[in-house]
Amino acid sequence: MPNAGAAQTASKKRVPIREGFFDSLDQPLDKVRLAGSRCRACGYTFFGRRTGCENCGSDNLKDMAFSRRGTVWSYTVLRYHPPGDYKGPEPYQPTPVAAVELPEEVRVLAPLAGVAPDKVKVGMAVELVVEPYYTDADGNEVIAYKFRPV
Repeated sequence: MPNAGAAQTASKKRVPIREGFFDSLDQPLDKVRLAGSRCRACGYTFFGRRTGCENCGSDNLKDMAFSRRGTVWSYTVLRYHPPGDYKGPEPYQPTPVAAVELPEEVRVLAPLAGVAPDKVKVGMAVELVVEPYYTDADGNEVIAYKFRPV
């Protein structure tokens, strides 16, 4: 008789924290890249795959994967526990959150890891970290992203 635990493990999969954010989760997480779309009509680039351009209204977009390195364009420090269904570590610690500028002419809002809030600087070189954030009710690994200093 098959092991019921083995069947659950086999069905466990990686799911993105939001659809359209990653190029593919069917590879080692250190190879995963953030994804988006670029409008062929006006050239505007979006984080997260899109079907229509929010800038010019065109539906002529191409999917793309972004570089894993960028720079801090701006930042803030979240000092209070986020409201709602927060799934992060407890107890909550102040967390720097940055607008990271990538070479593809897009800025991505993301938490910063591996740096104290008072050490973050505009222009700081950072790299993408893709990792499990929590396990959902179905036992799937929910995959999220952040950046850390290079």
